[in-house]
Amino acid sequence: MIYEARTYRLKPRGVPEFMKTFGKAYEKRKSLSKISAFFYTEIGPLNEVIHIWPYKDADERDKKRARSVKDKKYNWPPKVAHLQEHMQSELFVPSPFTPTFAKGNKGPIFEWREYQIIPGMIPELYKSWEKAIGKRTELSELVMAMHTDAGDLNKFVHIWAYESLEHRAEVRAEAMAKGIWPPHGRKETLQTQANKIVLAAPFSPIK
Repeated sequence: MIYEARTYRLKPRGVPEFMKTFGKAYEKRKSLSKISAFFYTEIGPLNEVIHIWPYKDADERDKKRARSVKDKKYNWPPKVAHLQEHMQSELFVPSPFTPTFAKGNKGPIFEWREYQIIPGMIPELYKSWEKAIGKRTELSELVMAMHTDAGDLNKFVHIWAYESLEHRAEVRAEAMAKGIWPPHGRKETLQTQANKIVLAAPFSPIK
């Protein structure tokens, strides 16, 4: 399984129109393949949307993308080019402890955290996470953890679900106070860290 994360930076105040147009076109596109999530930023880099597509492998991705454009019945891609300032596509491989994307009502607040990992250290990162993730996910749900296979390499992304920003603060404080989180050994694998708070579109499978 791979996940394609497509991140678009839009013109200011372009998110509502983008989601409306995308959501309408997606009604036909989803009969070919469905998204795992559609997020838009609330805190962090604003006017950004992220749609995540699951595929069995890169070959299936190429075939379905080509078919979606060639066959007019899918009405794809949506007519949103006038709203876009920048586009980025990355292919991710899920971590051993999150083989599939979570679904359902998990949020409504999601924290997207991305770390740049020292080259060759992804396996070491996963070792430290596997030792600690069980107790951490008792406090709040891990939607997905994954690393890049194509695009900006050595990137590790993990997405957490929270009931509110207050819930996020409470969970993080409790995890640190009890020594549950962060995983031991994690600092030795990191180069940079960044995060953003995202919300889910009405048509997103996870919200």
